Amino acid sequence: MATQSQKLPSGYEPPPKVIKPGHDLGTISDRLSAFVLRKRTPQWWLVGLSISFIFFMGFMLAAGYLLYWGVGVWGVNNPVGWGFAIVNLVWWIGIGHAGTLISAILLLFRQKWRTSISRFAEAMTLFAVACAGLFPILHTGRPWLAYWLLPYPNTMQMWPQFRSPLVWDVFAISTYGTVSLLFWYVGLIPDLGTLRDRTKKRFFQVIYGFLSLGWRGSAKHWQNYEMAYLLLAGLATPLVLSVHTVVSFDFAVSLIPGWHTTIFPPYFVAGAIYSGFAMVLTLAIPVRWFCKMEDFITMRHLHNMGKVMLATGLIVAYGYMMEAFMAWYSAAQYEVDMMRYRVFDGPYAHVYTMLILFNILIPQLLWSSKIRANVVMLWILSIVVNVGMWLERYVIVVTSLARDYMPSAWDTYGGTVWDYMLYFGTIGLFVTLVFLFIRVLPFISMSEIRHMWREQKHQGEA
Repeated sequence: MATQSQKLPSGYEPPPKVIKPGHDLGTISDRLSAFVLRKRTPQWWLVGLSISFIFFMGFMLAAGYLLYWGVGVWGVNNPVGWGFAIVNLVWWIGIGHAGTLISAILLLFRQKWRTSISRFAEAMTLFAVACAGLFPILHTGRPWLAYWLLPYPNTMQMWPQFRSPLVWDVFAISTYGTVSLLFWYVGLIPDLGTLRDRTKKRFFQVIYGFLSLGWRGSAKHWQNYEMAYLLLAGLATPLVLSVHTVVSFDFAVSLIPGWHTTIFPPYFVAGAIYSGFAMVLTLAIPVRWFCKMEDFITMRHLHNMGKVMLATGLIVAYGYMMEAFMAWYSAAQYEVDMMRYRVFDGPYAHVYTMLILFNILIPQLLWSSKIRANVVMLWILSIVVNVGMWLERYVIVVTSLARDYMPSAWDTYGGTVWDYMLYFGTIGLFVTLVFLFIRVLPFISMSEIRHMWREQKHQGEA
């Protein structure tokens, strides 16, 4: 090591370690399982769960009111037949991308820093997909008939309209959710075995024992586990790219001005990764602080996530520029008018200005290493990006529908109180699920951290 350090240039500071020194296999298992196995629930957890549950109850109230009176309680009109429901669907699906991206793609690229945040991000994916799925179901107005979207033999001999991208959504999102669930569960199996062996209560021994599928940590078990985990990672990787591409087809295959553009698939995928990483930071930073996990979610993780946000944010900025350029270059008058309406003289121009500010200008602060090293600033920036990405979806969905080819049909749109209650209610549902998750399961993978600790020790860094 001394020889290596002598070769480093003067002023060079090595990056922070993935795991802080001073731990061994025993302390790693103790620290990562302590929050799950502790008897007394901390006050901050109870307060946080109560607040998020209140928001979730707001969702239940709004959903009940919607089902009683119909979708007329929303702000949708003619021609803006898609409103908050589709905006929120696209936003939540985008957030769900970071989990599979961090776990699957970074696993295939052998990026070790993914280990401390992968479990947390995978769970976030499942909760985000669950929230996303609620909106198209409610948007039908008759959610008890949502299964009509699935192809199944029936006496009416009716089949879904396979040429509709909304049906493609059903297959893409359900496939993504199923593979993400399997990937998350397979990764949990060694840790469930550890919890089964460590818990003192018989009830939890039975639960964790059942869920761990008889895990004993033998060489054969590890071989099968690693093979299954790698195969699922390979299966999930193309899904990350395909799901939001399919969601973008909801817009791109139409002829509405502002939607009919081939840049939507890559633009939507980059935006999804952008918002997904922002949400991981939004949740991971307070959880890291409350649970005292600074030794395992180190500044290196926060630095790297800040860099990914910066890179994907620049891709999104490129998408905005190409969108405006192609509207001008197409020489199609409706496209030009739509872009001018969206950016300059329409009633939503202030929303477009805010999304440029939130998504492009303010995140440029991430070029500074001092900003990336400031946990509070990173957390604020992640919230700014989340808000900005929601505004982006709002602008895309609403402005094109509000002003299409027929001036006699032009109208403006605004969400009602029920729209906002459903939206914030799903945030409450999402955060409630996160609180329950960190209480009953280790939100950092114990088995992978132990494996990485061995590697650090072998390299003389532990």
